[in-house]
Amino acid sequence: MYRSAAKRLLPALYRRHHDAISHIRTVPANRFMTSASTGNIPDQNPNPIPPRFNPADSTASSSSYKEEEEEEERTRHHQDTDEKSRRPKAHYKDEEARVLSASLLHVIRLGWTETAMIAGARDVGVSPSIIGSFPRKEAALVEYFMDDCLERLIDIIESKEDLKNLIPSERVAKLVRIRLEMQIPYISKWAQALSIQAQPLNVPTSFKQRAMLVDEIWHAVGDDASEIDWYLKRTVLGGIYSTTELYMLTDSSPDFCDTWAFLDARTKDAFDLKKTAQEAQRLAEAVGSGMGGSLQGFMKRVFTG
Repeated sequence: MYRSAAKRLLPALYRRHHDAISHIRTVPANRFMTSASTGNIPDQNPNPIPPRFNPADSTASSSSYKEEEEEEERTRHHQDTDEKSRRPKAHYKDEEARVLSASLLHVIRLGWTETAMIAGARDVGVSPSIIGSFPRKEAALVEYFMDDCLERLIDIIESKEDLKNLIPSERVAKLVRIRLEMQIPYISKWAQALSIQAQPLNVPTSFKQRAMLVDEIWHAVGDDASEIDWYLKRTVLGGIYSTTELYMLTDSSPDFCDTWAFLDARTKDAFDLKKTAQEAQRLAEAVGSGMGGSLQGFMKRVFTG
């Protein structure tokens, strides 16, 4: 920033200095010759008056400086956004990642268990003893799946041009649906995954992963809200996601059509400004209940309360 300002100011100072020197050099030579011959040396001002200062030049320079500063600020903002748009997956060693990836194929039959992880290790030719390197075993498997889903969602966001043609509420509903559809193959075992996430040692990571998911969706919608709006909108979206996720566990409709209708209705309500505050309070409670409370009790409150 300062270097850019110097590039603008130094040429202006140079021009003024050059004009002052030129003013001295362009005094007619015959003037001094005439004066010397008559013995009358004209009064000379040892400090020649430089060209008149033009306030417009200062205003233009200040305006240009401000515009460049704003441009640099916009560039930094876009760079920050770009960095946020690609969240790194949890750091696993290559062997660990291969084991976790292979283990997901056994979750449908064996659940989110150490047994599934052992089967995955054997599939990739790794000793089952590697399971001991995971401090929270089953939680590592669920968290790996969550990270993988986030990466896949980001890839979809970056590749789907049709998302840009949707209004914000439709875009949110679409992205939440895409993300939840990734869980459909594991739906019979997803209550177990939620139970693992709700264990005290796993809650911090679970909330962090869900916060990252919500943040990615809002960025995809084009939201740059700050301060209170930022927290309010993400609380509402987190609640929409959690309640829809729980609804899926009890949905027996073909292709989860009731779940998607529920999602669309909740999203429209959340984007209704008259209902936003009410939704925020209700859905904030939903997040806590969904993560750590009784599933049956929560579902009863949501759908009958």
